Amino acid sequence: MHERPGGRGVAAMPLVFVLIWSTGFIVARYGMPYAPPMGFLVWRYALSVLCFLPWIVIARVPWPRGRAQWFHLCVTGVLMHAGYLGGVWAAVKSGMGSGLCALIVGLQPILTAVWLSSRGDKVSRNQWVGLAAGFLGLLLVVSGKLGGEAHLESLLFAVGALLCITCGTLYQKHFVAPCDVRTANAVQLIAAFVVTLPVALLESESIRWTTPMFGALAWSVLGLSVGASSLLYLLIQRGAATRVTSMFYLVPPVTAAMAWLLFSEPVTVVTVVGTVVTAIGVMLVVRQPAARA
Repeated sequence: MHERPGGRGVAAMPLVFVLIWSTGFIVARYGMPYAPPMGFLVWRYALSVLCFLPWIVIARVPWPRGRAQWFHLCVTGVLMHAGYLGGVWAAVKSGMGSGLCALIVGLQPILTAVWLSSRGDKVSRNQWVGLAAGFLGLLLVVSGKLGGEAHLESLLFAVGALLCITCGTLYQKHFVAPCDVRTANAVQLIAAFVVTLPVALLESESIRWTTPMFGALAWSVLGLSVGASSLLYLLIQRGAATRVTSMFYLVPPVTAAMAWLLFSEPVTVVTVVGTVVTAIGVMLVVRQPAARA
């Protein structure tokens, strides 16, 4: 699938996606003290499906055709929702700092480019330079947050999340045929719910329904699952995998800016320099012809 031209709204989609997706760690900070990770995500998936279903019925949107399409959507749902979110939230819950977790997950563009290159898909020299610059900027942004919070359990969760989002992005680009984003997301979220529910039932911690918990859950459903996940689905369908995943390099710098605004976390000169280097790296990647994925 080739990238299709569009208006200003389409051109703004990557920026909007980065802004919304970056709130994920902010939501984790609000919600994780009051809920176990899998229990929170089960509620998130269930409520997200309940948001999509009336929309689908009212708009009379067709569901995906064929068992193969349903299967592929379920696989991407398990990888990109249950696997990725489950890994990130479990890592944060087990003590890993958001900066280090963002750094690990931020390796996704490099893994994507290496995979595409190993399969013979062209990743240009300038794109490699852009990917390296983005990763360097990412290191600068989170360098002040690296500490002793990484132990084996949390590290395994974060690496698992990285592998899931990378594999899910590539799998969706290769196997999922174009279909309505509402029904596609509904199928993916149902699959994530089915996989996550048994794990949530094994958690001993119960959810405390506080105001921050309600707020975190509401934004997770409306902003992240309904909004950001839909945008990610559309971006993958419209652009090559390397260009889409390079946008994830911008998430840690944007998250750092949000943490500064909301929690008064310090933003150093190194953070600012890292943000500029990251932006330059992403520009080098997205200005190149799309790699076929």
